[in-house]
Amino acid sequence: MMIPLLNIPTQALFGQLLLGLINGAFYALLSLGLAVIFGMLNIVNFAHGALYMVGAFVAYFLLNLAGMGYWWALILAPILIGAVGVIIERTMLQRLTGLDHLYGLLLTFGLALIIQGLFQNYFGSSGLPYEIPDLLKGGQNLGFMYLPNYRGWVVVFSLVVCLATWYLIEKTKLGAYLRAATENPTLVRAFGINVPLMITLTYGFGVGLAALAGVLSAPINQVRPLMGADFIIVVFAVVVIGGMGSIMGSIVTGFMLGVVEGLTKVFYPEASNTVVFVIMAIVLLIKPAGLFGRTA
Repeated sequence: MMIPLLNIPTQALFGQLLLGLINGAFYALLSLGLAVIFGMLNIVNFAHGALYMVGAFVAYFLLNLAGMGYWWALILAPILIGAVGVIIERTMLQRLTGLDHLYGLLLTFGLALIIQGLFQNYFGSSGLPYEIPDLLKGGQNLGFMYLPNYRGWVVVFSLVVCLATWYLIEKTKLGAYLRAATENPTLVRAFGINVPLMITLTYGFGVGLAALAGVLSAPINQVRPLMGADFIIVVFAVVVIGGMGSIMGSIVTGFMLGVVEGLTKVFYPEASNTVVFVIMAIVLLIKPAGLFGRTA
């Protein structure tokens, strides 16, 4: 079946749309973690891509060393990498409190290079296979396209996690405390709240989201040391377009840009690698704070 006037097979169009949604799910989850960390802590976390990669490797280690499958990895990897994030914040980032944001960016950039270098030195650049869980194997014939169960699961699960995170931060008392702690920490301390602990746990939560995205990605993109480097630049563009620190902006923009990128591969493949950055340039020219960002 062809699309009239465009001479494009319908199955190819919907196939790229699905791939776009899957990439958008990863963009949304990763940019959500970045937005949480920047919005709550004012830290530009360049180590996010490396921790996403480590999350995928934790899933691989749990399967091959401990015999724990995908479902355990979905729970344990974010907790373990979140704990690593807590250590990073307590031992390194906390020392940069009050300094220019550039110091945090340089520190996390250096951490990313160290982590990626260590894994690449040990595992090389080739990917390690991670099997799709039995429950999510196979697919559904929708008539106009074949939908693999696992890819559909990634899109739905990512959307649920993103919306749950948005609700937690924007609509609950805990989220209100977090936002208040970033804007007026002295006042929040007056209510007996441990602000440094909240900041540490927030950073751990943000990198835990990156690890969760890594586990979801492992059966699709394979487990390899540079898998985070492939995503992180686009993810930063997503955060900038959505508005630095905007939770809903990251979610909407992540899925939207994934779809735009996928459709671009159908209509103009040569521009698929640059379309996100073209959109970023246009958005910044029209609205420097981003689509969902607040002007100062």
